[in-house]
Amino acid sequence: MAVKIFLLIILSSMAVNAQDLKTHKWENRLVLVISKEQDSPNYKKQLSELKKDQKGLSERKLIIYKILPDKFSKGLESRNWKKASTLYEKYKTKNCDFQVLLIGLDGGIKLNQPKVLSLEKLFSTIHSMPMRQSEIRKNK
Repeated sequence: MAVKIFLLIILSSMAVNAQDLKTHKWENRLVLVISKEQDSPNYKKQLSELKKDQKGLSERKLIIYKILPDKFSKGLESRNWKKASTLYEKYKTKNCDFQVLLIGLDGGIKLNQPKVLSLEKLFSTIHSMPMRQSEIRKNK
């Protein structure tokens, strides 16, 4: 009986972590910074690049996820890591030690690249999206 309860707890925690990104659909865009190692130069450069314009990230409804092989954290400044490998396994491209993904409001992957993503490219990609065009018109 104890084994069944333990397995149930493990499986439910995996499901919660796997579903975590779906809670943002139609509310937020996501940037997933995925790295094999936390000390990777590209990983550090990417986080530094994103920190340059946190107001711009917020205006575009962006939430950042830092994803490593065995854990993930939501937010640029967050040190609240959650143990999980499901996000890494789901989004990591084979034979790629670093990558950045942009996920749109609709939950679809809009950009996936294996190098540091500049704010300029990130913002211009978002601004080309119909949903962002609509947001801009509403805010005028």
